Amino acid sequence: MSERYAVLQLDELPSRRCSCGTTRRGFVAESDGQASVHLLQVQDAVTHHHRIATEYYVVLAGEGEVELDGVRHPARPMSAFLIKPGCRHRAIGDLTVLLVSLPAADDTDEYFDA
Repeated sequence: MSERYAVLQLDELPSRRCSCGTTRRGFVAESDGQASVHLLQVQDAVTHHHRIATEYYVVLAGEGEVELDGVRHPARPMSAFLIKPGCRHRAIGDLTVLLVSLPAADDTDEYFDA
């Protein structure tokens, strides 16, 4: 691997459970925590928010909704969503999403309503 770039195959990364379903996270270490790219399969997502991270969702496949601060928005392939810190959000439906997090995803920056 070069110090100036990194290459990976998202669908070959190990999957892990997250508040939105199942994710495959890339570039966390390679970017020194500045950003991460995720292949997210939505399943039983729980409403949450981040205090630090900004997230970008791009729907790759499926149909459903993305709920932002209680308002549901239709989601289908090529729908894109910008989710800023403090915005309570979740995805609903059978969706495959490319997610970019700035800075990189950090489970300690995930907050749930009581």
